[in-house]
Amino acid sequence: MEICSIETTGNGLFEITDSIRSAVEKCGIKEGIVVINVPHSTAAVTVISRMDELGFLDIEDEVNRLIPTRTDFKHQFDTPSDAAGHIKSALVGISISLIIDGGQLQLGSSQGVFFFEFDGPRKRKYQIQVIGK
Repeated sequence: MEICSIETTGNGLFEITDSIRSAVEKCGIKEGIVVINVPHSTAAVTVISRMDELGFLDIEDEVNRLIPTRTDFKHQFDTPSDAAGHIKSALVGISISLIIDGGQLQLGSSQGVFFFEFDGPRKRKYQIQVIGK
């Protein structure tokens, strides 16, 4: 397993596609899967189109519209953004699995892998596990 660090500059999407591709190439697996996991409860990982940066804002805006930061959450351990971040993380998800074929990460031509920060800025980690032959 490879553990990667990321320092987020605030809330939002941060592309990690290159580090995933690098981990796949480095391990030498030709056929299999790669699992990307985020061991945090206020962050997530997702695959989205990277063709138009304004699309990132659309996704962030809609997630924030669905789960706004507010003070009436029952969870009050930390801050209102922490409570909202827990819900966003649960809905977007903390792990994804992607196919490796011919030693290459299988993504569509416009797709990228993104770390989604909901309670930043923070020093974070994500894990990459490659499985196959």
